[in-house]
Amino acid sequence: MRSRSLSIAAAVTLLASSLAGCGTVNEKLSAGMGDYVPQWAGGLPADAPPRPGTPQYDAYMKERERKRLMPAADREKEERAQKGATGTTSAGAVR
Repeated sequence: MRSRSLSIAAAVTLLASSLAGCGTVNEKLSAGMGDYVPQWAGGLPADAPPRPGTPQYDAYMKERERKRLMPAADREKEERAQKGATGTTSAGAVR
């Protein structure tokens, strides 16, 4: 009787530890796979900022800080110039 309860406890411990391992593997996989899923299938939107820790993220944060320190009037002029350069109107429709 004692060996049976010991084997059941060992089996439960083994199952619990294997499930815990799957949780960490899935967490790491999902963080990386989100970059490769198309937007229409639920992936990152086209205007999402870069991931932290990348050189693109550092450049993005510098540009964001530069715009934050810029006076509001200059910021609005720059945004209008950028919208005109991309070919979109204020409603977001392409010309």
